[in-house]
Amino acid sequence: MSGIIDRFRLDGKVAVVTGASRGLGQGMAIALADAGADIAAVYTSDCSQTCKAVEALGRRCLLIKADVGKKASAEKITAETVKSFGHVDILLNNAGIIRRAAFVDFSEKDWDDVMDVNLKGLFLLSQAVAKQMIKQGKGGKIINIASMLSFQGGVRVCSYTAAKSAVMGLTKIMTNELAGHNINVNAIAPGYMATDNTQALRDDAKRNAEILARIPAGRWGTPSDLDGTVVFLASAASDYVNGYTLAVDGGWLSR
Repeated sequence: MSGIIDRFRLDGKVAVVTGASRGLGQGMAIALADAGADIAAVYTSDCSQTCKAVEALGRRCLLIKADVGKKASAEKITAETVKSFGHVDILLNNAGIIRRAAFVDFSEKDWDDVMDVNLKGLFLLSQAVAKQMIKQGKGGKIINIASMLSFQGGVRVCSYTAAKSAVMGLTKIMTNELAGHNINVNAIAPGYMATDNTQALRDDAKRNAEILARIPAGRWGTPSDLDGTVVFLASAASDYVNGYTLAVDGGWLSR
């Protein structure tokens, strides 16, 4: 009988991670590898550093260049992963973009660009990978990256808020239809994280102070703050966790 720590191990598992080249996606890909998983790293910009870090942990890394917002990418990513590794056990839908403008000025292009990547791409890839998991007959784990704006409205980010709110809802309906196949679907909602995407906010002394004053933990999050959560949701330790969006936010939503 294995101990509890063994239930967090991912040895022999294969994880597809989108947006794996930097920031939160890179950090989570490395965390999954550290727990034992081989990684199919999906990227649009240079992802070599992620693969080097994965391979330094003794795991295999497959680079797949693909725009998840394009319909053909879902089949490509799934097929290349299975061809290289033989199976897929974990999908981490991390790829995302943001556009900022006042609601009354927000362009159709900025709406469509965000929706294509953050929602449609997530849907299409989840659908393709779920079909493969069902075919394999051994279940799997799908982890979506939501946001604080899955819970809140935000300002000047209407397409991002709409997409991330929908990610929470999609996580629930995917659970309802996939749990019977032993596929767990959950989401992570990161709080304010110190990444390239938030550099401008952190460089703005006034805005930085306002954000920190709202966070009970008193600091910005870092990519490593997601390590334990993503490994938990990808592992057997979370086998009875279904359809939940877990905030990793330093207490932001509690304030």
